[in-house]
Amino acid sequence: MALDFSAHPTADLSAIAYPDRESSPSQSTCLLVMLHGWGADARDLADLAPMLDLPNCQWRFVNAPFAHPQIPGGRAWYDLESQTFEGLSQAKQGLRAYLLGLEAETGIPLARTVLGGFSQGGAMALDVGLTLPLAKIFSLSGYLHFQPELQLQAIAPILLIHGTEDPVVPVRMAQQAKAELEGIGAAVEYQEFPMGHAIPPMALVRLKSFLS
Repeated sequence: MALDFSAHPTADLSAIAYPDRESSPSQSTCLLVMLHGWGADARDLADLAPMLDLPNCQWRFVNAPFAHPQIPGGRAWYDLESQTFEGLSQAKQGLRAYLLGLEAETGIPLARTVLGGFSQGGAMALDVGLTLPLAKIFSLSGYLHFQPELQLQAIAPILLIHGTEDPVVPVRMAQQAKAELEGIGAAVEYQEFPMGHAIPPMALVRLKSFLS
């Protein structure tokens, strides 16, 4: 079953806000945008915000634009089962537009915005994040879609975290991503853990250190 792009346009991405929009957003000085993986949705990662406990930060957990072809209620950033990553260009366009519109909503500029994701969401964070003047980028159990290109502007610092026992995205893909990102001048922090395709507490400790 193919993804139905026409039924799920990328123009208006929805997201879960934490704290909710009524909780004094004017007091926040940073914004963290998190992208879920293939077949999940924004709720899948929302518990990370209170666990990481970053004062004065808002979070946006974004729903991918397409309905997952097999998982009821699941979402997808693009067709992971397509060799051409069908839907990727639409998803990138929609995510970029969403990120560029966040300052008007939150009052927080891109220079104080962090973009990250897990698995397919991590790949999206790397792809789109390289082209924007963000504060930081992180990818958990993620990968690169294509070989990254040199950027005219400075690239935000990047954190890659990956499991040496990941059966879904092999660790060699993260190692390759590190090498290719460093090849275009990115400052990359890289951490491997003895874990599978997951976000265990030890990975959160490393992520919090990077974000802090």
